Amino acid sequence: MITKLIARGMLVGLLAGLLAAVFAYTTGEPRIDRAIALEEAAAAASQAAGSHAHETAEATGHSHETTQATGHSHDEGEALVSRDGQRFGLFLALGLYGVAVGGLFALAYAAVRGRVGPRSEPVLAIALASAAFTAIVLVPFLKYPANPPAVGDPETINQRTVLYLVAVAIGLLSVAAGAATHRYAARSEPWLRWLATGATVLLPVAAAWILLPEIDEVPQGFPADLLWDFRIASLGTQAVFWLGVGALFAFAARRRSPV
Repeated sequence: MITKLIARGMLVGLLAGLLAAVFAYTTGEPRIDRAIALEEAAAAASQAAGSHAHETAEATGHSHETTQATGHSHDEGEALVSRDGQRFGLFLALGLYGVAVGGLFALAYAAVRGRVGPRSEPVLAIALASAAFTAIVLVPFLKYPANPPAVGDPETINQRTVLYLVAVAIGLLSVAAGAATHRYAARSEPWLRWLATGATVLLPVAAAWILLPEIDEVPQGFPADLLWDFRIASLGTQAVFWLGVGALFAFAARRRSPV
């Protein structure tokens, strides 16, 4: 039974990943192309400035050290993978991501079924997917939203990765604590039960939002509309993925029982 459930989850995850890839291709890729164009324009301007400095150095009898320090960086910045290859990789990566996450989602679904949440299997699938989206995507996004390729210092990538994973862990623990509070407060008044659940989720998230360090590496002059369009497209891609996981898993659920 569990094997069939995992296989169902992997198939659902694959389909949801491909749906998310279509959304990302149509909404996110144009923003990435524009960001790359801005980055290339800035690199070209820097190279032109370096060439001008080189000519000035030659005219005044200086050595080529200035050129080595400021110029000839274009070849090093060439993309190792073409844009067409990156677009294909988008579908491949989201498809594989969907397969892996779908299998884990099925395991989580099997663990909570009959113990936590709605009794109806389709409703449980949608509720679990919503909780996962909140914990894994929405909570980290509020503190560390996604940035286009042209934004971010490569030297801080490890720090940014660790902080993002910390935010994900806080989101997971907060949502799990909220679910536990909702379960243990089952005999309380409905308004008190939901108030306690919301407080259990929001308080640690708010504390983390205040205590975790800020990361602001957006260069001056970077178009604000492009930045936020990319961030919304990134958030939308994850929303489509988790909506697909919840809806498709609910559709695939065989048993129907009252909520």
